[in-house]
Amino acid sequence: MEAVSNVPALRQQGAVTAKSVGPKSGEYLTFRLGSEEYGIDILKVQEIRSYEQPTRIANAPDFIKGVVNLRGVIVPIVDLRLKLGCPSAEYNSFTVVIVLNVKNRVVGAVVDSVSDVLELNRDAIRPAPELNAASVDTSFITGIGAVGERMLILMDIEGLMSSADMGLMDAAIAA
Repeated sequence: MEAVSNVPALRQQGAVTAKSVGPKSGEYLTFRLGSEEYGIDILKVQEIRSYEQPTRIANAPDFIKGVVNLRGVIVPIVDLRLKLGCPSAEYNSFTVVIVLNVKNRVVGAVVDSVSDVLELNRDAIRPAPELNAASVDTSFITGIGAVGERMLILMDIEGLMSSADMGLMDAAIAA
């Protein structure tokens, strides 16, 4: 797996700053899944790497692609496109893995591409839409970010990765 971007290095260069953040405002790494654009809290991102085929784990759900060895740490790789029900998941030169630190556990998330880091203030963030909970799970959507003509679906990536159906965190850690 080749490193595409090292987020701590970006922080040191001033491209990403770790400052106190209000409950909704802050800096978000933006990425694409199909035709939709998403944003996650930059402070959860450890690094961004090019996609490489992971080692498959028997009987794992389809969205868990397997594991990779990242500098001696075995990292589970989750394809967010499959987890979130995107119609297709094609791997190409733009496909990347966002390496996350979720509740002191390293997890990789496969996405179509990474766009940029945006700072969103409270005025740019709208509440998550209220949809019929029986048909659509919006529990991991924290809001909708509006940046010019762009609309970003802001995700609680920590909540998604530590949810029970993912099976990536121990119950004691997830609580």
